[in-house]
Amino acid sequence: MSETERLTLEEAEARVAAACLGAGASPAAAASLARATISAEAAGNTPVGFAHLVDYLSALGEGRINGNAAPMITSPAPALIRSDADGGIAQLGFDLAFDDLVEKAKGLGIALFTQRNSFTSGELGYYPFRLAEQGLMSFAFTTGPALLTVEGASRPLYCTNPMAFAAPAGSYGPLLIDQASSSTAYVNIRSAAEHNETIPLGWAVDSKGHLTTDPHEAMRGALLAFGGSRGANIALMVEVLASGLSAANWSMDAPSFTEGDQSPGAGLTIIAIAPALLDEDFETRLEAQLKRLAEEGVHVPGMTKAKRMKTAASTGITVGKSLMARIDGCVPHRG
Repeated sequence: MSETERLTLEEAEARVAAACLGAGASPAAAASLARATISAEAAGNTPVGFAHLVDYLSALGEGRINGNAAPMITSPAPALIRSDADGGIAQLGFDLAFDDLVEKAKGLGIALFTQRNSFTSGELGYYPFRLAEQGLMSFAFTTGPALLTVEGASRPLYCTNPMAFAAPAGSYGPLLIDQASSSTAYVNIRSAAEHNETIPLGWAVDSKGHLTTDPHEAMRGALLAFGGSRGANIALMVEVLASGLSAANWSMDAPSFTEGDQSPGAGLTIIAIAPALLDEDFETRLEAQLKRLAEEGVHVPGMTKAKRMKTAASTGITVGKSLMARIDGCVPHRG
């Protein structure tokens, strides 16, 4: 008997939305979370797809996510949008502000969205990727509970503090760079632990500060910044951009996203730029340049995501039956 099942994107999104509703999310939050989850899964970024959805469903049931959150969105200046997520998911506040963010960026040339008081942001590249589909170049920064330590420190100080960048590149598909300040994402450590796999030396330390290849020990210890002090500097920069600008929790003060009944109060900042206002040929020039780089053997990030999403739209996605059973378990049974 097969351990997997194939679903169309529409079927998968409907089942995810139903599970979110069953776990206590509002229809709007369920739709936002389902869309983001399927985007990650279709692109092959499975650690922040269905696997991470389980964290959201648990958080909804245990109070770390306010399922009925009503984000408060204001515009303190013409190019600025500020959102208080009300303890809900980050994706909902972004969705509610999306059209305004696009309009401001295209009208003013640049616009900034910042949000506080949300659950963790999920796949960070999801946000700039969507803006690239609207012809915008953008940067995104986010924080969460402290998981990363740096040289000289004795405990976690920052979250993985990722940043993402995307730019429209014509028919070549959006250029997308999405990477953590840590040597790897926390979800990769957890995935290795679940599959009893070792992790590369240099990814993490154990609870005593010693380098480890055991993901279980790493989860009791801390992740390490990539590139030593350089990665730590980037983590601090992201902390200031995401938590500082938004007035969100600093990573050191953020409650866990896997335990307890409090929101981690994460921060998210996105800067959107309209490149066509500076160079009307930007997309075609970037498309040509990326093709040149690819011909030189350069890996162009984002191309694989776009191709996988296009393929998934026609062929669907393959999902583990046991994982889907956990997700479907949140859907109330009707007699």
